[in-house]
Amino acid sequence: MDSSKTKNANLYRSVKISSLGNRRRGKHYDLVGEIMRQVKTLHSGMALEIPLQDVGGVELANLRSAVHRAALAEKLAIETQSDDKNFYLWLSQNG
Repeated sequence: MDSSKTKNANLYRSVKISSLGNRRRGKHYDLVGEIMRQVKTLHSGMALEIPLQDVGGVELANLRSAVHRAALAEKLAIETQSDDKNFYLWLSQNG
């Protein structure tokens, strides 16, 4: 194999930045979107209870990270907790 051709070859194509969307749509986008929609409607002192068996195999750490990123983007102060079966999420009273 001619190494000079390999070094100079472009493996990926170029695209204009303006043609890209302005939002990251990760694999948890729909799930987290629904969670954010529901958490905004919570009454004070209430939490969402999200069964971990119903999140399509998303690991707890990934779900928690995705929810926190979405809350930050929407300027929501949230708190979370979990146990073996559920992930709990509520609006912080301090924020």
